[in-house]
Amino acid sequence: MKIRFLYLGLALSLFIACKQEPAEESSLANYQGDETYTVIFGSTAVGHLKTHTVGDTIHIDYDYKNNGRGPTMKETIVLNKGGFPVQWNITGNTTFGNSVNETYSLKESTASWTDATGSGSASVDNAMWYVNQSGSPYSAILTARSLLKSTDFSADVLPAGKLQITEMEKTSVTVDTATVDLTTYALSGADMNPSYFIADNDMRLFAVISPKFVVVREGFEAKEKELRAYAEKYSTERFESIQKEYAHNYGKKVRIANVKIFNPNTLSLTPLSSVLVDGERIVSIDAPDTTGEDEVVIDGANGTLVAGMYEMHAHTGDERALLNVLAGVTTFRDMGNNNEVLEDLIKRIDEGVLAGPRVHRLGFIEGKSKYSANNGILVASEEEALAAVDRYHDMGFYGVKLYNSMNGDWAPAIVKRAHEHGLFVCGHVPAFSNANAMLRAGFDEMTHINQTMLGWVLEPDEDTRTLLRLTALKRFPGLDLNSPKVQETMDLFVRNKTAIDPTLAIHEVLMKSRNGEIWEGTKDYIDHMPPNTQREFKIAKADVASPEDDKAYREGYDKIVEALKMMKEKGIFIVPGTDLGGAFFYHRELELYQQLGYTPAELLKLASYDMAQYMGDKDLGSIAPGKLADFFLVPGDPVKDIKAIKTISMVSKGGTFYYPSEVYPAFGITPFTDIPEVKE
Repeated sequence: MKIRFLYLGLALSLFIACKQEPAEESSLANYQGDETYTVIFGSTAVGHLKTHTVGDTIHIDYDYKNNGRGPTMKETIVLNKGGFPVQWNITGNTTFGNSVNETYSLKESTASWTDATGSGSASVDNAMWYVNQSGSPYSAILTARSLLKSTDFSADVLPAGKLQITEMEKTSVTVDTATVDLTTYALSGADMNPSYFIADNDMRLFAVISPKFVVVREGFEAKEKELRAYAEKYSTERFESIQKEYAHNYGKKVRIANVKIFNPNTLSLTPLSSVLVDGERIVSIDAPDTTGEDEVVIDGANGTLVAGMYEMHAHTGDERALLNVLAGVTTFRDMGNNNEVLEDLIKRIDEGVLAGPRVHRLGFIEGKSKYSANNGILVASEEEALAAVDRYHDMGFYGVKLYNSMNGDWAPAIVKRAHEHGLFVCGHVPAFSNANAMLRAGFDEMTHINQTMLGWVLEPDEDTRTLLRLTALKRFPGLDLNSPKVQETMDLFVRNKTAIDPTLAIHEVLMKSRNGEIWEGTKDYIDHMPPNTQREFKIAKADVASPEDDKAYREGYDKIVEALKMMKEKGIFIVPGTDLGGAFFYHRELELYQQLGYTPAELLKLASYDMAQYMGDKDLGSIAPGKLADFFLVPGDPVKDIKAIKTISMVSKGGTFYYPSEVYPAFGITPFTDIPEVKE
């Protein structure tokens, strides 16, 4: 607690008599009282972060809801005189409902903690910062105050890793007549990418910023877009720098020698060959030891060359864009985004300033409600929805995606208008409707398998804009897939030639992840990830409150697989996408499809050639003269084992070459394989 000397004379006499130093002030002496912040997504206020500091203790209330979901957290943090935590309690629920009861304590030289992954402890010589798993972003400013006092602005942290703080720039904001001088900072080391925040001159938190959302001091909400632009700029600068350092544009012909090529038409590998690239295109396929004048030669070392893959359920950002290219994903279908941000990002990718896949844009149309996903264009009437379709057509989007808060009764008119424009239509099932209605309305594709299956288990008045669209999956085990209601839906898919974008990997995470257990889909690479990412892969998403819940979710997932297998057998076209950011999760998506009856060779074809055909990309999808040079190299044979695509040694996207093992350390990722031998 802060010590207040009421009688200075008495204090001085005691000091002289005892020959002791005066008690040190609390590290929070200058930060007492209340602070309030607003959480903003897409220019819409969706929640709050409130703090109350008294003595050495900070009480935090953090709550927001976007798209019908979000965290609800209460924190109590006690700091010692040096500003380090000695007690930290976090309780509440995560975005998808998982219960949180996280604790940290420092007693003498022993630090101990419990989070969703389990408990741990460490002997420490000095107090250290603990990187929380489920708390609010307010801890950024508390950590920063300590890091700025360290000699190199960095420190080892618990449970593992090292944090670094970097000052980005000085700035200021003005609202009415109030001007606040500010400094922007980056915190890095715990995750694959830095996080950004802004402090005032007194080192009070002003804002936490990212390209998608902002937590900003109350009274300055009008500056949200301006503040978010800082995060967009810093992220762009980071990835421009990475592109400049690691993207190889050789300026002459490049030959990839000694490789077998996956042929999607025969579902097999060719004999050893070499592939010659000139500019952005493949010009010839030759004998493995063919040489030419003034060529760069990349030795494929008898590995396999596969055409670039398609992540069909992406939400493009510059961070994920590069990681997907490194994972062999060279084309995205963007399923909804901030339209201005996406347009600028595509421009930078096309100019070669940033690394990223080719992007097909779907225009996001959402109804206005308290559950809205604040993205794309929000509409309040059928007329506004039709105007949104017209606008997306004028902007050059290839289709539209409808979302949860839409009025399902508008779907027929929206689809009709979109098809008149030649636009593709897909989406969620709007609340209080069902898949059958959307199929009859003319959807070209249904998004997420649970969106279709919920129509088989929900009552008409149940609201899927809430977490019910997850918790109701516990009802799936009782489904009879041969029942008339299920078969009616299946028949509509077949009759209308409607595809399904199941996002199976996200359902595996939602329904099968458990606290303290490594996610099944990450076991092949979790040891290569930064410390906080490893922790993330050991947390349940759903609230699995009982053995009955555990059983219901696991059996519900099995029922999803059974339904998808039935769809495949009926000839319903399956579109591979993740809604998990792609990259390593895209590899898992394909791997899971083996449960549906696909062979590894069929999966390679599905991810590349079939998607190119589906999207109308005539110059992509296979490796042949005249086609764009989008492909990746793996040391193994993915026709025999689809897991071979997880170990990629080289990627070409339009004749720009990347070696993942060069780039991964910039993300704190340990490389998976050697860099090929390159002769320039």
